[in-house]
Amino acid sequence: MSPRARPGFWLTALLVLQKDLLIEWRSRARLNALVFFALSTLLLFSFALGADTRILGRSAGGYLWLAIMFASVLALGESFRVENENGALDGLRLLPVDPRAIFVGKAAGNAALLMVVAVVLVPVTLAVYDVRPLGGLPELAGVLALGCLGISAPGTIYAAITSRSRAKDVLLPLLLFPILIPALIAGSKAATLVLHGDPMQELQSWTKLLLGFNAAYWSLGILLFPSVIED
Repeated sequence: MSPRARPGFWLTALLVLQKDLLIEWRSRARLNALVFFALSTLLLFSFALGADTRILGRSAGGYLWLAIMFASVLALGESFRVENENGALDGLRLLPVDPRAIFVGKAAGNAALLMVVAVVLVPVTLAVYDVRPLGGLPELAGVLALGCLGISAPGTIYAAITSRSRAKDVLLPLLLFPILIPALIAGSKAATLVLHGDPMQELQSWTKLLLGFNAAYWSLGILLFPSVIED
């Protein structure tokens, strides 16, 4: 392929994203499993913590993020399964494209999948935990989008690292969860402020912190991914 025919960075990322979304749309098996698992997690939290809706409601933002994070392990673990079948990942590596664009496309696809799960979980969380959000839904949507992006970037890296390991289902959460703790705290706090009000005007600070984690995660992912798929 001549240099002129080589697709650009963003076109490559868009094509990878389109491929992943098309595969998901045709089967929808992974999305259905993720939604069912996340809903089950939310219900288990409510059963385990008792029937006091006031206690449940105060921590609804945290439970929502825990359900998303646990579901992300299933989503990320499956994201490279298709690539490993029939040597598809090797085919991607041999293409005359920037491997960093492959990372951006796959991470964006994982983030989009998690956002769909989050959209389904929000009304269920409000109903199960008896929460009446005091903040606006656009603010909550923004926090959820930032959180899903923050999960997908390191998750895509670790999914690529563990994709060929026999113990990938165990290794992925062991590697991923520790690095996600800071972003999880920021996302949970921001979601709680949106749901229960923000009298001290703290939401902007937590949102900026979440943005900072996103910048760090995505920058490191773009830098490290070429080495990850070459090893």
